[in-house]
Amino acid sequence: MILTQTKGYQQVLNWLKKDDKKPFKFQEEAWSYYAKGYSGLVNAPTGFGKTFSLFLAVVIEGINLAEQKDKKKAKDRLQLIWITPLRSLAKDIARAMREVLAELELDWHVGVRNGDTSQAEKLQQKKSMPEVLLITPESLHLLLAQKGSSTLFESLRCIVADEWHELLGSKRGVLVELAISRIKGLQKANKKEHLRVWGISATIGNIEEALDVIEPDTTAKRTIIKAKLNKKIIIKSILPDDIETLPWAGHLGLKLAYKLLPIIEKSKTTLIFINTRGQSEMWYQHLLNIEPELAGRIAIHHGSIDFELRNWIEDALHTGLLKAVIATSSLDLGVDFKPVDTVVQVGSPKGVARFLQRAGRSGHSPGETSKIYFLPTHALELVEAAAIKEAAKENNIESREPVIMVFDTLIQYLVTLAIGDGFDDKIIYEEVKNTHAFKILLPEEWSWMMQFITSGGDSLTAYQEFKKVSKDEEDGLWKVKSRQIAMRHRLHIGTIVSDAMLKVKFLSGGYIGMVEEYFVSKLKAGDSFTLAGRILEFVHIKDMTVIVRKSKQKKAMSPSWLGGRLPLSSNLGTVLRKKYNEVLNKTHSEEELDVVYPLFLVQQERSHVPRNDELLIEMINNKEGFHLFAYPFEGRLVHEILAALVAYRLSKLTPITFSLAMNDYGFELLSDIEIPMDDAIAYEVFSPENLTEDISLSINSTEMARRKFRDIACISGLVFQGYPGKYVANKHLQSSAGLFFNVFSDFDKHNLLLRQAYDEVFYQQLEEPRLAAALHRIQQSTIVITQPKRFTPLSFPIKVDSLRANMSSEELEHRIERMKVEVFK
Repeated sequence: MILTQTKGYQQVLNWLKKDDKKPFKFQEEAWSYYAKGYSGLVNAPTGFGKTFSLFLAVVIEGINLAEQKDKKKAKDRLQLIWITPLRSLAKDIARAMREVLAELELDWHVGVRNGDTSQAEKLQQKKSMPEVLLITPESLHLLLAQKGSSTLFESLRCIVADEWHELLGSKRGVLVELAISRIKGLQKANKKEHLRVWGISATIGNIEEALDVIEPDTTAKRTIIKAKLNKKIIIKSILPDDIETLPWAGHLGLKLAYKLLPIIEKSKTTLIFINTRGQSEMWYQHLLNIEPELAGRIAIHHGSIDFELRNWIEDALHTGLLKAVIATSSLDLGVDFKPVDTVVQVGSPKGVARFLQRAGRSGHSPGETSKIYFLPTHALELVEAAAIKEAAKENNIESREPVIMVFDTLIQYLVTLAIGDGFDDKIIYEEVKNTHAFKILLPEEWSWMMQFITSGGDSLTAYQEFKKVSKDEEDGLWKVKSRQIAMRHRLHIGTIVSDAMLKVKFLSGGYIGMVEEYFVSKLKAGDSFTLAGRILEFVHIKDMTVIVRKSKQKKAMSPSWLGGRLPLSSNLGTVLRKKYNEVLNKTHSEEELDVVYPLFLVQQERSHVPRNDELLIEMINNKEGFHLFAYPFEGRLVHEILAALVAYRLSKLTPITFSLAMNDYGFELLSDIEIPMDDAIAYEVFSPENLTEDISLSINSTEMARRKFRDIACISGLVFQGYPGKYVANKHLQSSAGLFFNVFSDFDKHNLLLRQAYDEVFYQQLEEPRLAAALHRIQQSTIVITQPKRFTPLSFPIKVDSLRANMSSEELEHRIERMKVEVFK
């Protein structure tokens, strides 16, 4: 039967007509392809109903099938699994789905399962699954770890991975791939192969590859549905009244905060995105200080705030109770808060996709315009604002590289299956080989992993605790017999390994949120810090809980959570180099570039403004020593390794030692003796020749791999992270993982986890492919070497960043003022 003639389609169409609505063309395409048995990927702008393109496809089929068969048994109802990367996203989508089902008078239940789900609700789901289950990748693996899990998915018709671009480039995406492969396998075994798999994404560059990852079976019916719709986005920069010609990171942001007040006042609700949790705490206090009337009308939302408080904030956003919310990436994705009509991005988001994702949180309805303000934290970020505008206009969006051959995640998955109903190794090997992440997995690598989970591998056979999985004599399946091993494993399913988090609780009772252990270790009784927008006084630690009371202090330190700084994306770096050319040429219409014009005049006068096809090297000699500054515009991570590489190659020419500093635009080498540099040397030290070998010699790759190995050891279950409330201290985790690293390095050279640690260092942390591409580009460019007498607008922020690590805020401010005086003598 043709879809448009079915009862389900007509019922949905009539429901839409009641509100004078009709489906978008891409939604109808999705319904049609879904009905024909296709899997695929939906790519549409934020706010145009991507959720309904697939949710209603399943609902239409559900209504049509209800005509043909009796009501399903209570345990056999699950129709749709909806995977979300964020808990706030699941809650919001569940609310929208329940409203639709109620209006369609369809007796379906929508359940949510993640870290915030109560134990009572989980038990209820175990007895009777809802028709629709919204779930995180980690909780989906916890389902697979349940006894009887093999019967849960018999009636399942569809899996949707929402915000697929967010999961794709991480090990969490691999968790999704593995779970889908198992559910497909279970349906095949039960001869009920009706599963379709779909991804949803608004912002992604490599859409074909994204489809290959979520549905790797090229013999399956697959399609990509692209909405031919343009979301109107207004991007406006908040400009300083005057520009400092010597910028540095962070100096401008809070000074411009007063310009946010009229924006907040004239908007219904404003979302203010800050890149780090520590900075968000600081901004919350600052806005309250300059506008006390915001008290009770402004809130702060990030992942370390207690979930009850987060829930209250999300509900208050829906009802329009709050005038403004300061948020990190915790509210980045898909969440539909109707009262939000304005978004502010503080500081560069370092990527086009992230910026557009955040912009889409305002005007989150078809036909509405998203409005986003960009507030720079230093003058050079205004050039980034101009670059983002151009990249957004040209739809120049970053690709997400899928993660492959992560053995720690696969080992964790095998133990998960062994805790559940057990597994047949031959069947699971074939399933795993059919995923994108492990399609090049060799039989000997699989044998190594089976040996690892059953005996601990070559080097750990003497230890009973590593013999986790054994073969069941009755059914021949591999299972975990020990209840303690099973319980420990369930506690730490997942691939996000953060530093040990401690709960923060008032002396009088009531939780506020969480801080990382390393931050608390620096506190003394009586010290004040901010969390969830409150100023708290540290009392003591009891039972791994930080006990606090309200502080009378007006100022306090902000916790700095690790993993704060985002690196510049390569797409944005390319456009940024182009924009640098346009400032002095006046071949532009961007007000941001007009504002930074005086700064670029000073740069040109003292040194040079690098063109798109140039690499600028500045050699500056002062009483501090001999400085080499280079500006590839490739992002902090690439510059970190590039600085070490150039330093190593220079030291081969002449014995010399350096201290290194870097930011997103360039890096500094500082030495107490003169640095050899001319055109020939420059091309030599920036050469892509012998790159892998020279990187290994220029950095302590063993030490970097050792630090990477901590996460790998935790994910693969080598190291136990502790029980809730009694987590193992970070330094103990590091030393335990370090012991394994040493043992494997000395006695088990072919250990796959060891190999993975070095691969992650080279391909993820060091971004070797991106570094190689940058060096090839530099070889085709003109290298311009200048010798300024003093610091330039480009070198000054790198110099300030190098001082920041070793100075308090006050000391740094005094030092900056002295440097500025010297520069302008």
